Amino acid sequence: MTMNAPLQRHPLVIRPFRAGEESALHAIFYSAVHGIAASRYRPEQLEAWAPADYDAEQWAERIRRIQPFVAEIDGQPVGYADLQATGYIDHFFVSATHARQGVGQSLMNHILNLAAQRRMTRVQAHVSLSAEPFFARNGFAVMARQTVTVRGVPLDNALMVRMQA
Repeated sequence: MTMNAPLQRHPLVIRPFRAGEESALHAIFYSAVHGIAASRYRPEQLEAWAPADYDAEQWAERIRRIQPFVAEIDGQPVGYADLQATGYIDHFFVSATHARQGVGQSLMNHILNLAAQRRMTRVQAHVSLSAEPFFARNGFAVMARQTVTVRGVPLDNALMVRMQA
């Protein structure tokens, strides 16, 4: 008699970005925008924010500049986020297929721990309408609302700030 082995959940690893992962991170960004933010933004807004046709070199340059942390499962990137020296989070995205599975919370914990180690007094981000509840649960408060124009299309977001102890 053989017994089925229980399914093993592989651990989530958070590590620094590696050169060559730029396109994988774009896939996460695209998935997050079109799969998660779709509940709060219209299709034309999603396409302006994360177009299917994009400048890969410009994207790669931005990713190399922000130097994000990558969340991976089984060696596959499933989310990423950065923390700049100013305390600004420029990117914070989890693929739609891994949403609400603890990936974002693990990334946030990593960033907030890093901010504490660096003795940052505040962490802030421009947050999409769909990400506001997540950031609020992590101690961020809306400081200002704004509408930005991306590729000629208006997008609403909020500046959210978390004061560090």
